Amino acid sequence: MHLAAGRQQAVLAALLLENGRLQSRDRLIRLLWDEQPPDTARTQVQICVSRVRKTLAAAGVEAAIVTRAPGYVLQIGDSALDLDVFRRTVVEANTLAGQGKTAEAAGSLRAAVALWQGPCLYGIASDTLARVAQHIDEERLAATESFIELELEMGRHRQLTAEIARLVSDHPLRERFRGQLMLALYRSGRQAEALEVYREARTLLQDELGLQPGAELRGLEQSILVEDPSLWLPHTPASGPGRTSLPAADPDGTPPPEDRPAAVRGPAPRQLPVDTADFVGHKHLVAEAEAALSDTSPHRSTGIVVVAGRSGIGKSTFAARVAHRLADSHFPDGQLYCRLRGGSADPIDPREVLGRFLRALGLPGPAIPDSLEERGEIYRSMLAARRILVVMDDAASEEQVFPLLPGSRSCGVLVTSRARLTALPGAHRVALDILDEKDSLALLGNVVGVDRVQREPEAARELVAAVGGLPLALRIVAARLAARPFWPLASMVRRLADESRRLDELTYGEMTVRASLSLTYDGLAEPDRRLLRLLSLTKGSTFPGWMADALLGGMPATPYPSDVLEPLIDVQMLDVAGADADGELRYAFHDIIRLFSRDRLAAETDEAERAAAVRRVGGAWLSLITEAQRRILGT
Repeated sequence: MHLAAGRQQAVLAALLLENGRLQSRDRLIRLLWDEQPPDTARTQVQICVSRVRKTLAAAGVEAAIVTRAPGYVLQIGDSALDLDVFRRTVVEANTLAGQGKTAEAAGSLRAAVALWQGPCLYGIASDTLARVAQHIDEERLAATESFIELELEMGRHRQLTAEIARLVSDHPLRERFRGQLMLALYRSGRQAEALEVYREARTLLQDELGLQPGAELRGLEQSILVEDPSLWLPHTPASGPGRTSLPAADPDGTPPPEDRPAAVRGPAPRQLPVDTADFVGHKHLVAEAEAALSDTSPHRSTGIVVVAGRSGIGKSTFAARVAHRLADSHFPDGQLYCRLRGGSADPIDPREVLGRFLRALGLPGPAIPDSLEERGEIYRSMLAARRILVVMDDAASEEQVFPLLPGSRSCGVLVTSRARLTALPGAHRVALDILDEKDSLALLGNVVGVDRVQREPEAARELVAAVGGLPLALRIVAARLAARPFWPLASMVRRLADESRRLDELTYGEMTVRASLSLTYDGLAEPDRRLLRLLSLTKGSTFPGWMADALLGGMPATPYPSDVLEPLIDVQMLDVAGADADGELRYAFHDIIRLFSRDRLAAETDEAERAAAVRRVGGAWLSLITEAQRRILGT
């Protein structure tokens, strides 16, 4: 098929790249003339499209360009475009690689790259399309790097040397090709030539860019200089003085069975946050979580532990402690970590998290598919033969966690959340509560010094009581005292005694109780936030469920009045304190959360609404008293 060079080719290229998706006329105009289109641009685009249609029809191509406001749609089968076939084949190859099918994966990637016949969109004059083509060319180079990596794992270093050398010549600034050539030469017994490749790269980078080679290439040079055994294939003795040569590969390049790696593996990710040195308390819960994650019984599925608790209770610290204790012994292939921001109004999309995890597992960025489902398939395949611990901190819901679960029983999952996530199947749940006085004093002593606590034991106990054993609040108090060694503990007790200023005092640097609780508060629906604010008007240590409906001033939304409190209980901004003599549940605030709720009440609710809520509760109590009097006295 012959198509006139210039605008017609550019229009067809733009429609092909967006196969099945609408291309507006305005975008086509920008592609053809950038920022300075002529007055006749729209007419010229229509003429180009018309001529492309006629050319396709004359050539017998089964494709149609459909006019659809505000532009055009090219309709052509998926299999008709080499780019679609290429991308599908790359995804399939990555899945095969994750399953340990090295030769099949390498063959598929080679077949995908073989579809190319030169640079993408070569000769088409459009700066915008040229940038798109550059990204697509990057996908081809990434796939080429991947199949070379796989074939090096298969022991085909001798067969690959010339091919990689040509790639280095074509792409002299691409360090991964240089590293692969260095490795192939070294494994072929050509150590001096491997080092010369590095020296050429260093000279080129210094002359062209004023840069040194990257850390990976520098490390490879050092490994070659010291003849690091890790450069050789598993179970393969190195050649050289006093060594046996590498076993010959099969005719198709596949190494003997004893030299085939069990699975193609990228670098082992080590993403855990720091383990807090002064961690205290919860010893039995730590042991419980470790036992659930390290269970190796035959009937075990993927070990999942959910650590639940209110804001500031220390869930992240607890998870880091458990993860570090198990990392080397039970999950030596790596640890993945992501903070999911579940307490905020903008939790992270699981699709984005899977992209991060796949890159950490060694999958090149261009090879990562767009859809959540495909990313999940590759992710589970890559974890299938590994012992990896996946830590998800601050999850919003089960829906956010489900796509991130491995499918292999060799892996473990540790999730923290303000919610209890009871719909996760087979999960072991650990509920964190406030620290008791003994552990609270131990934490205080770890930070400010045991001697200081022992000098003022009564003040230390009052400090612990003032923050209600909440670990975050206690750490803030301890950090402030540690920064001011000349302050007596009693001075901080006096500061915290004023409830109207207590939240202001519970802040130090980036640690602040108000901000931590705000994450949960902001994630609630407005009716639930309003109820939380109004509930802070209650004065008793506990209150009955009917009080929520009285404060809100309306008929219950369900036959069960206490249901309106469930969203607050789910995120642990409110606690179930027990039941009264009639079996009705009673509820309570943690002292710090009550102060936070009053703070929000003053900031977000006017005096008239507060007074009306109090009158409604007073009226409800009077109705109960009247009914009690009627039943007792019959009047």
